[in-house]
Amino acid sequence: MKLFCAVLLRKIQCRIWICSALVLKKDNLIPHNFIYGHRLLSDHRCRNIKDSYSLLQLQEGCSLDDVRNSYRDLAKKYHPDSGSPTADSAIFVQIEDAYRVVLNDVAKNIKLKEKVEDDEDDKFKPKTPQHRQYLSFEGIGYGTPSQRERQYMQFRVDRASEQVTEYRKQKIERQLAMSDAILVKDVRQSKKAKITQAIERLVEDLIQESMAKGDFDNLSGKGKPLQKFSDCPHIDPMTHNLNRILIDNGYQPEWILLQKEIRETIEKLRKDIVASRSTLGDPMTPQKEKQWKEICEQFIENIKVLNKKINNFNLVVPILSRQMVHFNASKEIARAQEIYISTFKKNARKETQNTEDKSGTASDIKNSFLKWMNLILK
Repeated sequence: MKLFCAVLLRKIQCRIWICSALVLKKDNLIPHNFIYGHRLLSDHRCRNIKDSYSLLQLQEGCSLDDVRNSYRDLAKKYHPDSGSPTADSAIFVQIEDAYRVVLNDVAKNIKLKEKVEDDEDDKFKPKTPQHRQYLSFEGIGYGTPSQRERQYMQFRVDRASEQVTEYRKQKIERQLAMSDAILVKDVRQSKKAKITQAIERLVEDLIQESMAKGDFDNLSGKGKPLQKFSDCPHIDPMTHNLNRILIDNGYQPEWILLQKEIRETIEKLRKDIVASRSTLGDPMTPQKEKQWKEICEQFIENIKVLNKKINNFNLVVPILSRQMVHFNASKEIARAQEIYISTFKKNARKETQNTEDKSGTASDIKNSFLKWMNLILK
């Protein structure tokens, strides 16, 4: 039965195509609904616009986005490939036809609205006289077309010459501005050169004056030629010799002096706070506790001053790895307490050992005396 239906459909298709080819185009009356493989082969007829809107669950005057969203939702329900329980191919064909009808209607309505808006805009636009002289040659000139053309050509020549003169004017202004900037720069450089020359002359005068006073007489190696301390070609010999002279005569840079001062100060502060804690003793009375608080407050202030010196040192030191960190006052106080406790324990141990030694020597003397008396009595 299936084979029979397939053969019949193929014969029907061939006859329809042969008939449509033999009939002229203007007399071709075969409707497309009966062509095999066409969408409209079903017996469904196109609905009117109202039915299409109701089928898509829309109202007239809706937007294109509403139409698309409604069609998408209905296709999810009724498309035969959607896998939903309400899938139906016949209903989906009706929905698709209604979607096309509604889509065309919405597009027509949008075009009509745009046309009406354009007509309203045209009403309010100023109407200019549409003469020929306003449509050519940029509205320039009067007379016959040949006369207006000559006038327009002359206008173009004048406009081009004005543009050329404006361009040349701007170019000259830029050149003048650049020359003024170069002049200002030259003046600044000349001022800098004068200042450096004046400083060099001043330094030379001060050196000569110091030499005349005898300030350099105490230098080691006076009157002897300078020795080259380095044979490296990449080092400036003058700078190297000057640095060597400064080192030999005890000169120290500022950051080295600051580093030495910071180290001496922190050592002194540590010793002072340990000494003050040892003088107060243990256990401390309320009066001694008050004194200890005052000592700690003074120690904190001294640490703040020392940290400011460390900031100055970090700004001056040339080597990044030589920079120092701030001291913590609370940690230093706790360290002093630990040192005091450890020293107190050591002293207690020594005292106990001394007492034990003294008691041992006394018992030894007593035993030796008793032994001597026993010998005499015998």
